[in-house]
Parts: sequence; structure tokens; C-alpha cells
Amino acid sequence: MRTIALTVNARPVTADVEPRLHLADFLRERLLLTGTHIGCEHGICGACTVVIDGEIARSCITYAVQCDGAEITTIEGFTEDPLMARLRAAFTVDHALQCGFCTPGMIIAARDLIRRKGSLDRQQIRQEMSGNLCRCTGYMGVVAAIGRVMAEAGDRPALPPATSTIGPAPGPGAVPAPQERRDAVGRAPAESAGERLRPDSQALLDDISEEGLITLADSFAVPHPPDRVWDVLSDLQTVAGCLPGARLTAQDGDRIAGEMRLKLGPMSPRFAGEGRIRRDDGTRRARIVGQARNGASASRARARIDYALVDSGDGGTRVEVEIGYALTGTLAQFSRGAIAIDLVRRLTATFATNLEAAIAGDADLRREEQEPQPLDAAGLLGAVVRARIEAWLRTLFGRGG
Repeated sequence: MRTIALTVNARPVTADVEPRLHLADFLRERLLLTGTHIGCEHGICGACTVVIDGEIARSCITYAVQCDGAEITTIEGFTEDPLMARLRAAFTVDHALQCGFCTPGMIIAARDLIRRKGSLDRQQIRQEMSGNLCRCTGYMGVVAAIGRVMAEAGDRPALPPATSTIGPAPGPGAVPAPQERRDAVGRAPAESAGERLRPDSQALLDDISEEGLITLADSFAVPHPPDRVWDVLSDLQTVAGCLPGARLTAQDGDRIAGEMRLKLGPMSPRFAGEGRIRRDDGTRRARIVGQARNGASASRARARIDYALVDSGDGGTRVEVEIGYALTGTLAQFSRGAIAIDLVRRLTATFATNLEAAIAGDADLRREEQEPQPLDAAGLLGAVVRARIEAWLRTLFGRGG
């Protein structure tokens, strides 16, 4: 059992839960919030949609323990919400519900869509709501109701969306959305952990455990002397710039804050978190520990990176790296198996190439204000799979050549 503390519909909740308990079951069975419905239990139908830290998420594929410290809003928590009131009225007028089983998740997703995108045409509404399924209505009334509320809003600018969601993903041709985040009731958010250093972060970092970390070791050579390489690695802005999708946003002594942007197909999760770095100039060794969170998927990451510089004897340097990481939550599926190992190795190779360019002065990789391009993990994963298939084909047909 594990004790979690979270806020549900503006009410503090503390409970002991098993790690395997889904958030949907926790809400329904422990808190008796039965407006959250469970349909497919695979994150497909959207009936279980709730709001976690201002972003819609599937509660049937989110563990309750992942939501420790989170703010959750279920359909019961929107009683006083003006936009939800207009949606309820429109769903009634346009006969957008029959059995009502999908309605809680459908109406939460519709509210999120209106906040993010404002006015859309019928085809765009269908595309945006394609992640919520209904077995009764044929969607005509749903589309009409959402369009009605959008029309009532007139030219009022839509509230900007979350940076990523695990709810209805935009379909083909969906309208691009702005990037600023808002919370569940439309307020501008407080600074994220990746934009400042929190006063209590030191205690949080001290709690980072080695238990359960997946450990990978790798190394690469750089054609520059160790002193020069160490000088560049001491500039954390440049180090972050060498890693695709990473950005350092704050630093205070050995404490750092930053973010990592990924691209996983239709999802673009952003992990924001804090870390600590320890360096030994005498031995040219360093350790970075940190933890981060993506609110949309309720996924958490913790990591340890050790690196050391070794004089290769020919005027160059060998950088030895050991990475220990653990990813929990919906995105944890991308952290397992041999393919994940290949993915990390390709990232290491990319880092080595960028580091060499920075040392040679061929590139300025400092990102203080610049927004980094997200790391296309899906693209890298495709390259990994292709390389594995090619190696298998060479093994299969190369023996006879």
C-alpha cells in the first residue's frame, strides 16, 4: 500500500492505495464519484475522461499513485462552471445524448476543445472529438451542441490549450493550437517546476531512489583533449543544447531546472522538473540526478546520469556515460526492452555529434530563451526498428554471399 495526497474537485483527499489501482476505480469505488464511467478500460472510448492538473486524461489507464500531489476534476466538479452549464443546455436542446453513458467524458472533452480551439466548423469538430466514442447518437447532436456553444462565444478568443494531452488527439487536418497552458478553470498557471527552482526542491531531490532504475552504459570518443571537453561540459546551457528537446531554464549553484519536449506520434509531452549536479574537477567526473513530471499523462520520470572523461592518449577524449532511469505512468511503455536501449544509444550518438560541434565552435547550442525543437522519439524509434530489420536481413541472406 502507498499513501497518496491529492485534490479532487477542490477537496483534499488522502488515501492508502495499492500501486495497481486505476484512478477510475479509485474515484468510483473509494470516493463514490460515479459520474466517471468505465467503458473499454483501454483508453480508447473516452468515457472515463477527467481533468488532471488542467489537462484532460483517461482515468482508466492512469494509476492512482501517479496522481499523488495532483489536482483532479471529475464531472461532479463542474457544477458551477459556466462553460459546462452552456454545454449541458446545448446537449439537451440538440438531443446529444441517449443512454448517457459516454456523456460525462464527452462533455468534459467538449469543454476542453472549446477552451483550446474556439470556433471550428462541423468537420473540424468531428475530427477533434474523434477520441470519444458513442454507441447511440451517430454524433450529429454532439457536433451540433458543441457548434452551438462555440457560436454563442462569438469572436471571444479561445483559452490557450495545454501543451499536450492524452485525451482526444487532433485528427487529420485539425486546427493548430497555441502553446500557452491554462488550468482546469481557465486561469493562467503558476510557474512550472521547469521555469523556477522551488524552495522545497532540495528535499525532493534527496528522495530520488536508485531502486528500480534501468541502467545503461555507453561511451563515445571526441577528438579534443580532456581539459577542453571538460570546460564545455561545465557549461550546462551548452550541455542541454546538445540533447534534442532539452532546455535548461534555471540554475542556482548545483541545483538546476529544465524541461524536455518529446514527440510521440500525435502526442507532444513536455516533462518539466528539477535536478542537482555534482562535479569533481580533479577526476573530471560528474553526476546529475533529477526528476520530472508530465501532467497530461500523469507520467513521472527520475534519472541519474554519471559521466567521466578519460584521456585516450592520442589527443582525444573518451566520454564514459552511465544512465539510470525510471519512467512511470502512461508513457512508461516507451522505456522498456531492447528497443529502448537502442533508442538511448542513438540519443547518445546525437549528443556526441552536437558536443563535438560545440567544442569545435561550429555551433552555438545555448538555449536560454530559444524554444528547442522536440525530440522526435517516434522517428528515432522507427530508425531503430529499420536498423534491426536490416541487420536481421543481412544475417538471414548474408551467409550465402
